[in-house]
Amino acid sequence: MKKSLIALAFGTLGLGIAEFVMMGILPDVAKDLNISIPAAGHFISAYALGVCAGAPILTLARKYPLKHVLLVLVALIMFGNICAAMAPNYWVLLAARFISGLPHGAYFGVGSIVAEKLADKGRGSEAVSIMVAGMTIANLFGVPLGTSLSAMISWRVTFLLVGIWGLVILYYIWRWVPHVEGLKDTGFKGQFRFLKTPAPWLILGATALGNGGVFCWYSYINPLLTNVSGFSAASITPLMILAGFGMVIGNLVSGRLSDRYTPGRVGTVSQALICVVLLLIFFLSPYKWLSVLLMCICTAGLFAVSSPEQILIIRVAKGGELLGAASVQIAFNFGNAIGAYVGGLAISEGYRYPALTGVPLAFGGFILFFIFYKKYQTKYQSHT
Repeated sequence: MKKSLIALAFGTLGLGIAEFVMMGILPDVAKDLNISIPAAGHFISAYALGVCAGAPILTLARKYPLKHVLLVLVALIMFGNICAAMAPNYWVLLAARFISGLPHGAYFGVGSIVAEKLADKGRGSEAVSIMVAGMTIANLFGVPLGTSLSAMISWRVTFLLVGIWGLVILYYIWRWVPHVEGLKDTGFKGQFRFLKTPAPWLILGATALGNGGVFCWYSYINPLLTNVSGFSAASITPLMILAGFGMVIGNLVSGRLSDRYTPGRVGTVSQALICVVLLLIFFLSPYKWLSVLLMCICTAGLFAVSSPEQILIIRVAKGGELLGAASVQIAFNFGNAIGAYVGGLAISEGYRYPALTGVPLAFGGFILFFIFYKKYQTKYQSHT
């Protein structure tokens, strides 16, 4: 495995902890800042808004070497998380979370392009999946570690850890990532020209709907496992580690299969699997170990579509690769927000119903992926 790809994965590991750990430490933050849990939830939204605001900034960085852009983004990751660790009140932490989110989509965008350029011939999707692997490992180890540190010491230590990790990312990107040939400058307007064709909208729509379907269920996984499946509250942490393990496996297997069978086919099949599994979760979640098995399969499916989406958007966004690659993260976060909201509406019917509500969204993602595969996959078979 190339050291350069590991360095890129270090970055997505830090981003993964910064994004997802807030869900686990929310009560600690709320108590320390003397605010309500719903008010603390704004820190999750602030990060997501930062992701959406930060991605288009890449249009201004199109003339700079990609390695230099990566280093600046990592510095911003460090700054945002250190500010979060030192935040004295609600408003400062809200601003720090927004700043922390700014480099997220941009890093994924630049990192994906660099990963594909550094990949061996015919292994572009696998290279991107290695970069994305940092995000899955964050869910497997980083988020549980951050949650534990928050409970044992302080939630501030968790954000400080991410800030310090930024130094490691900076060093290894500087050492291990070689100079990569920049992209052709198509001008400011040229960055957006790819959006005039249907193909990128199909991928972005599939990303938003597909992730929305999963997050209808996953946003409320804790009460489902405890109130329906019958697990104790103490079991949730090890169960979340199992869910993270599913993400790791799904991502890495998908990357390898995408190079063999095309990203469009792997993404379509994975999205179809998610639809079926969400439906099975609704019916079978009262059975403990079936519930756990289905949870792992569904989280594997969630990241099995990530690498295909990331690699495909680069291929269809000719002239606007940076913006396109970052836009997938906007669609991902938009889907998360919609899924959490729609799933919350369904909870009044019972904790199984968010999974059922997610099925139509996930099916919509499957339809868009299927249309892309049938109409455009051959045209965008390889990056040109």
